[in-house]
Amino acid sequence: MSTPQPGASRPSSDRVTPDALLHTRTGTEVSPEDMVLAAGRDLTPRNLEWARRKLDEEGPDAIEKLLP
Repeated sequence: MSTPQPGASRPSSDRVTPDALLHTRTGTEVSPEDMVLAAGRDLTPRNLEWARRKLDEEGPDAIEKLLP
């Protein structure tokens, strides 16, 4: 059995994703289905209607509020 090395649990800076590459949108349209799934909800007519309203009110950036 090996013993952990000091600092082995810390990620090195060369393996950390730069902030500029961290994003949720791919430049494509955000669908109501995307919104429902991002919220962790089931794809039901009621949830799809909720997602449509959110997209109408807030635009495609609404999905950013649901994801970490």
